[in-house]
Amino acid sequence: MLISPSEALRRVLEAVVPFPSEDWALSSAEGRILRRDLLTDRALPPYDRVTMDGYAVRSGPGFGLPSTNDGRLTLRVDRTPQMAGMIARTLPEGEGACIEIMTGAVLPHGTDCVVPYEDTVRDGATIALSAEAASRLRPGTNVHRAGSDSPAGAVAVKAGTRLTGREIAVAAACGHATVLVSSRPRLAVVSTGDELVEIGSEVGPHQIRRSNDLALRAALIQAGYPNVECVHFRDVPLEIEEGLRRLLAGCDAIVVTGGVSKGRHDHIPGTLAALGVAPLFHGVSQRPGKPLWFGLSVRGQPVFALPGNPVACYTCLHRYVLPALARASGRTVGEPRWVSLAQASPALAKLTSFLPVRLRSTPDGRQLAEPDPFNTSGDFAGLVETDGFVELPPRPDAYPAGTPVEFTAWT
Repeated sequence: MLISPSEALRRVLEAVVPFPSEDWALSSAEGRILRRDLLTDRALPPYDRVTMDGYAVRSGPGFGLPSTNDGRLTLRVDRTPQMAGMIARTLPEGEGACIEIMTGAVLPHGTDCVVPYEDTVRDGATIALSAEAASRLRPGTNVHRAGSDSPAGAVAVKAGTRLTGREIAVAAACGHATVLVSSRPRLAVVSTGDELVEIGSEVGPHQIRRSNDLALRAALIQAGYPNVECVHFRDVPLEIEEGLRRLLAGCDAIVVTGGVSKGRHDHIPGTLAALGVAPLFHGVSQRPGKPLWFGLSVRGQPVFALPGNPVACYTCLHRYVLPALARASGRTVGEPRWVSLAQASPALAKLTSFLPVRLRSTPDGRQLAEPDPFNTSGDFAGLVETDGFVELPPRPDAYPAGTPVEFTAWT
């Protein structure tokens, strides 16, 4: 019996088990999935950090000496400036003193704010600033206060985050030279069928070139899973059995495309069962991708058998396989992305429709999905200009323009 796409995904996500984790050097951790929270080792920033080049002063009444002309205030500049990387200096005693200071430096003791260069006029060892500029100064002006971003021991990056330059910068600032991340799984993409030939081979009128396995491999690598082996099996039961047995012995997950329906030469479901892979479902009420099969090996490896039609297998990879790998990697999955249909779109009465779309933004900030229906589920070329697909649950009538729908982007 067919199950719904949401039920299929639920079974997939409940079945997968976490991949192992490993300590990894931060310098090469981009794209990895963090498995343990990163904590701050000290307050951030760790000191009162100056945010403007200028002069450190103590605000309040009498911080500057009245000038003899046009109401400006005059301050004496200490001979030694405070540079970034220097231990904090102390404001000299006496009224009207200041310290020249650079962005990123520690705020000197006895000062509480910074006057930027552009608000001053310098003359030798003194600066002058207008009464109006002086009136704008408050404790903390042009200062990034210690601990204002985060206290010591706080969670700086949560487990489940895919590490990008932002998270790596935070980890480095907190002293994490290594991070605990998910091991990258060993994946196999299997294409099946006597009609498939290698790309560089001569192709007969009854044959087609292999493309599904390369498309799936490219999408998996783009999604952050670089260890992908591509293999091809002819429609020979013994060849399929021996090949799948080898892959089950060495891979963390397997994705098969083709040979999954109910034809005479669709050997995949029976062969997987014979190898001890327990089926959790076979058939989903969706188009494309109705014959989708999913099961678990005796070692807990997820095995997906996708339809051989190019659009169907590519859609099922994004709808089911990538979410499963993300769950096994410990990745935090965000909320679904919603867009609005740019025009009315037909619905199927009994099946969920996965409709390829192109996105465009409106001046008022909305994202509209322009349907770009494929000619057939074998029409890979029709996906080239699309950004992803929307999910249209079954209903008796068409979806009107403006309907909010869930969107999945291609990798």
